[in-house]
Amino acid sequence: MQNYKNCILKIWDDISNFKAKKPVITIGSFDGLHLGHQKVLNRLNDIAAKVNGESVVFTFTPHPVKVLSPEKEFVLLTTIEEKIELFKKAKLQHLILFPFTKEFSQMAYADFVKNILVGRLKINTLLTGYDNTLGRDKEGGFDNLERLSSKLGFNVDRQPEIKFDENSLSSTHIRKLLSQGKLLQASKLLGYRYMLSGTVVHGQQIGNKLGFPTANLMPPDNKFVPGNGVYAILVRYNGGTYKGMMNIGVRPTIENYANKPVIEAHLFDFSGDLYGKFIRIDIVRKLRDEYKFNSADALRAQLKKDKRFALETLDKEFGIL
Repeated sequence: MQNYKNCILKIWDDISNFKAKKPVITIGSFDGLHLGHQKVLNRLNDIAAKVNGESVVFTFTPHPVKVLSPEKEFVLLTTIEEKIELFKKAKLQHLILFPFTKEFSQMAYADFVKNILVGRLKINTLLTGYDNTLGRDKEGGFDNLERLSSKLGFNVDRQPEIKFDENSLSSTHIRKLLSQGKLLQASKLLGYRYMLSGTVVHGQQIGNKLGFPTANLMPPDNKFVPGNGVYAILVRYNGGTYKGMMNIGVRPTIENYANKPVIEAHLFDFSGDLYGKFIRIDIVRKLRDEYKFNSADALRAQLKKDKRFALETLDKEFGIL
């Protein structure tokens, strides 16, 4: 068996020079990289170890929905940067970021397998999801792939159906839980705390006036943001981890309130300039909904209570730091 402890992830956005030892490949979008996806990756690594090969995830950029249905409002649980970090934690060895186009979407599964998986990648084993299909019109189901594999000289394996207690293990269900502020339930299905990451931008300095300076985060447009409210958080920046709290919402108490939700993170025991810096926020728990206060003083008093609650949550309930 191979030791994946110190694997270094190799990322390929051009497969013309791709090279791996007996590639064991799985294909998918892997949005959220939840526990179901992680089971697939564990199986991928196990198969690679058995055949003395290397594990490969073949995914697409941009997401197929963005290309095929650009009019749809579509958000993702993970950015590509977040997904890469999760793939690294899963001890994956190769990640292919294949450019998805309308032309590619019309390719028959047999041509994709023959020309790309076999012809270019020299595949040893294809691991499919329980009900995944490949190619135009979803013709590349497991039975067809198995018949094709015997002709082209590679192996096919299928991940068994994955069930998780009574909860639905899907990205759609996880989004629903996050929208409802059910962070603990979502985290159990993800296998990690849901995160927001991006660049800190200038705000209206309202937090400074209230005694709670904030870092305003600007995540990518297609990143899913949980429902409005106040949250206990951990902020990862420059190798350090800081406790904090975050508001997602329109700031209804402020006269010049926002016309769409903004993300404002207040870091406890931190001093420094974060403008223009990249940070990651791990969302631990929702503390309360966002609501309008009668005055700025009432809001300030509530923020003090929120801070105490956030610290209690981070220190006692979760034993963090």
